Amino acid sequence: MTPEPQQQELDAHLRRLKACRLCPQMIPPVVSGGAVVSRLLLVGQAPGDKEPKLGRPFAWTDGKMLFRWFREGMDLDEARFRSSIYMAAVCRCFPGKKLTGGDRVPSPGEVANCARWLDRELQILQPALVIPVGKLAIEQFIPSGKLEDIIGRRFTATRAGVSFDVIPLPHPSGASPWPRMEPGKTLVRKALKLIAAHPAFKELE
Repeated sequence: MTPEPQQQELDAHLRRLKACRLCPQMIPPVVSGGAVVSRLLLVGQAPGDKEPKLGRPFAWTDGKMLFRWFREGMDLDEARFRSSIYMAAVCRCFPGKKLTGGDRVPSPGEVANCARWLDRELQILQPALVIPVGKLAIEQFIPSGKLEDIIGRRFTATRAGVSFDVIPLPHPSGASPWPRMEPGKTLVRKALKLIAAHPAFKELE
């Protein structure tokens, strides 16, 4: 698909996505990073309660840490990241809060409902590199395991008929100390170096 039809197809896809109301427990609106044609996809878990109000993914505390990793690890600031990398998620609406506090984890049915959107994005964009952030996102592409066995490594995966590399990152949530402790700190730096060395990332330079 050439760039112009690819952009048109992505624009149409996002219009359909934003109208989705398949999951009654999810709280709309759909959160989208915009129709950025890119060979790199970042896939988060689900928006928090601030992202729908601010109108973009990773817009609050978790985003500050995520973009700090990319700024310090490869000199890529938030504005350039958002304009050059397609930002997707396992689920695109806010799942709501648990009774005990914290965000509710999307159900398997909600993940399955939203999978069609991610599958279509993979087919439209044909990415060379997918960066899943957090365990729920990582599980959509490679078998689940301990973070120390996954972070800092490059994998290959095929989904929706599309093959691509996968370089996972841990969730940048302040609630998780793993990225701020060893071996997490070292493995996050290693993952960022792998991303920076990837041919798809070098196309941004």
